This record gives sequence, C-alpha cells and structure tokens, in this order.
Amino acid sequence: MKKVLHIRSSTQRLKELILFATFGALMFISYMAMHGIPNVHLLGVLIAAFTLTYRVRALIPIYVFVILYGLFFGILTMLPFIYIWLPLWGMFMIAGKITMPLPMRIPVYMVLCALHGLSFGTLYAPLSALLFGYAFNLQTMLAWIAAGLPFDITHAISNFTAGILIVPLHELLKKLNRRGNACVS
Repeated sequence: MKKVLHIRSSTQRLKELILFATFGALMFISYMAMHGIPNVHLLGVLIAAFTLTYRVRALIPIYVFVILYGLFFGILTMLPFIYIWLPLWGMFMIAGKITMPLPMRIPVYMVLCALHGLSFGTLYAPLSALLFGYAFNLQTMLAWIAAGLPFDITHAISNFTAGILIVPLHELLKKLNRRGNACVS
C-alpha cells in the first residue's frame, strides 16, 4: 500500500503558525488574568486540550507561552518552564492514544491534570536547587519540596476542578478544525 504524503502549502503552514502563536498568547493572557490567585490557572486545561487535538504540534503554543513568560518575568524565571510542562504534555499524548468512553475520559483527564499540579513543586525543585545553591544538599532540597507541598495541593485541586473543561474544549477544537481549518486537524 502506497503512503500518501500530505503536503501543506506555505499558506496553510502560516495559518497553523498564527493559530498556535495565538494559542500560546491565550495561555499567557489566561495565566496573567489569574496570576493574583497562587497556583490557580488554566494552563493544564489548555495544554491538555491542545495536546489531545494537535498532538506533537501542541508544543508550539506551550513554548510560545514559555517565551512570553520569560520576556515578561525574566529569563531565569522561565527556565523551569522549559521542561516543567513536558510531563503534562506527555501524559496527554499517551492518554490521547487510549480508547476510553466519554464518561471515563473526563475523570481520567481531571486526575492527570491534578497529578501534574501536585508534582509541580517537585518538578520545579531540581533547577531551583541548582540556582539557589543547594543542589548538592538533598536534605535542603527535600525540605524545600515539603515546604511547597500546601501550594502543590492547591495546584492539584485547582487543576482537578478546571480539568472538567478539557473534554469540552478538545471537542470544540476538533469541531472548529473540521468546519474551517482542515490544515490544522
């Protein structure tokens, strides 16, 4: 059986790039809108829905967000964000390949989002340890993780709650792709 290559025109690629840049900006705007509430944001929901819909190309809006974050808050603050969203993206890359009935997908996606929120401080710790000079002191790094646990619990609860939006957002993105922009499906 012959493989048919889908060759996208430069116009289609440009549309896709603009769409993903807009998604990255949307991530940043939503983050800034909720910035006053520590560890409560829609980034997990957006990353999950983008990943379920666009698969590998969901990395584009993620890194647009990371760049915008770094430009706004400073380059050092964005360093953990270079890798911290990859486990969430990876979980949804895997989850998107698993066939589940809709009633099962919603709670599974909510739990995956919550797990990432709960592990956020631990994911953040290695770079912070390196930057703050306690990378070679395991006790100090573990104390830093333990001190941040209440914030990670808040993060997990907010991600779990917001996670109910993942499936509807994913379905909306699929529908919009079918209706008007087949180059991004």
